[in-house]
Amino acid sequence: MDNLLKRFLDYIAVNTQSDPASCLEPSTLQQMSFAHRLADELKQIGLSDVAVSEYGYVTATLPANNGKDKPVVGFIAHMDTSPDFSGANIKPRIISNYDGNHIVLNEEQNVIMRTDDFPEVLKYIGQDIIVTDGTTLLGADDKAGIAEIVSAMEFMLQNPQIQHGTIKICFTPDEEIGQGADHFNVGAFGADFAYTVDGGEIGELEFETFNAAEATLTFYGVNVHPGYARKKMRNSMRMATSFISMLPRHETPEHTLGYEGFYHLTEMSGTVEKSLLHYIIRDFKRDRFDDRKREFEHLVNKLIAEFGEGTVELEMHDQYYNMRDKIEPVMHIVDLAKQAMTDCGVPCNIVPVRGGTDGARLSYMGLPTPNIFAGGHNFHGKYEFVPINSMQKAMEVIVRIAQLATA
Repeated sequence: MDNLLKRFLDYIAVNTQSDPASCLEPSTLQQMSFAHRLADELKQIGLSDVAVSEYGYVTATLPANNGKDKPVVGFIAHMDTSPDFSGANIKPRIISNYDGNHIVLNEEQNVIMRTDDFPEVLKYIGQDIIVTDGTTLLGADDKAGIAEIVSAMEFMLQNPQIQHGTIKICFTPDEEIGQGADHFNVGAFGADFAYTVDGGEIGELEFETFNAAEATLTFYGVNVHPGYARKKMRNSMRMATSFISMLPRHETPEHTLGYEGFYHLTEMSGTVEKSLLHYIIRDFKRDRFDDRKREFEHLVNKLIAEFGEGTVELEMHDQYYNMRDKIEPVMHIVDLAKQAMTDCGVPCNIVPVRGGTDGARLSYMGLPTPNIFAGGHNFHGKYEFVPINSMQKAMEVIVRIAQLATA
């Protein structure tokens, strides 16, 4: 337990934010530096075949000790933190024996994690939890997953009486910007199936993700002095806001949950001459997903009919698909994780991922990869926290999966 906690605190001290605007692979130099640091640690604890690829992927093997070659199980976590909120100079604080009250994260800036806004924290009364200082994210997404995997490997190496087959691990860069599987070599990895340790609260087990697309709309206007603009000016910002207003107002992230899809405006900029909107489009059902994309095309055509040819351009492409289609034929790997949680005293909660994981793309690349909990909450912001016990249980579940896989 002490090693697990120390690892996590050491890992989050390294700023590994990814950068969607970068032309590097991985997108930031800090990730490559962190990859080599992890590789050195994996060698020190005794793993085999430790390597860092030219793209920053860290791989290693825990050889079988039970005489069984199959199946080979993989565990995967990502090294980067979200580019949307600062991951530099993280100052974590451990709250011992949490008492159920509001948590003052930063008194000077009046940043308070209020229990009425974040009621999930009340599940951990009496436990030790790690919080931020209110100025950065915490980095449990996904350095908790990395710490849990490394600690599980170390535990099995130090306790050879725990029988297991061959285990493969991989730590990927740039998951937060959708590039975590871009250079993942499934064949060289050599696992029959894998688990990303990248989920939320204790007990979560996920094998469904959104179908996902992103779209960029460019609106072209004509600028004329406003005093003489009648029948001459074409305001691109007005076109952009017209498009926004035509979408269903409640089909957005802040109004949806469970299996409900959405349109999410992530970025906008504009002048009279030119405006840009960037959206992500999400739905679990492929037919509804396709309908959402067709709706974008329909609305663009409506605006072109109103404002003229060449006034609106749409660039849209798919990002990943619901991995359920690839997991259902091998549901025994979900059952395996569920059994491991039960054996470790963790109530299993199968939920859909309202987002994406490396596992979604890897499943379509030939490596079925459900997602199991890493234990954190409120990722990508200053209210992120992780209970220490949840991290401990995640580590135990990894060990138990390794035991059960070839039992």
